[in-house]
Amino acid sequence: MIWLAAYIGSVVAINYAFSMAPHLDLVWSCWVGFIFILRDMVQVRFGHWSLAAMAVGSVLSYLLADPFVALASVAAFAASETIDWAVFTVTKRPLRDRLWLSAALSVPADTAIFFGMIGVWSPAVWTASIASKLAGVSAVWLLMRAREGRGYAAA
Repeated sequence: MIWLAAYIGSVVAINYAFSMAPHLDLVWSCWVGFIFILRDMVQVRFGHWSLAAMAVGSVLSYLLADPFVALASVAAFAASETIDWAVFTVTKRPLRDRLWLSAALSVPADTAIFFGMIGVWSPAVWTASIASKLAGVSAVWLLMRAREGRGYAAA
């Protein structure tokens, strides 16, 4: 349940942060990488119910943050969640590979939709956002690979 609470809380917190201090978009865009990792952990543990977690986070964001930011977030998360769901459902690769492939496909879509909708066109922000998300999932991939190399099962 900790992954679920952390994911929902992070979705709300990031939308609130973007609403209250949009000039720190570079900082917030780096934080989003962590949310993608949480999303994948929720997907692993709760399967398709991860979409319900996204819905809860979206409704709370709409109520607590700028509704325009929340709508941009919902659109971006809907696209990235759909990609994530397809990768997790269709591919039969090991979990670590599904996590990385999902991020590689969904991160650019999420970034383009969210920042495009809120009017942030800074290459530095887009690059930081994409790089932080991919760095986070790459670190998880490496940890899972190392864990498997030591003989532990990796879900």
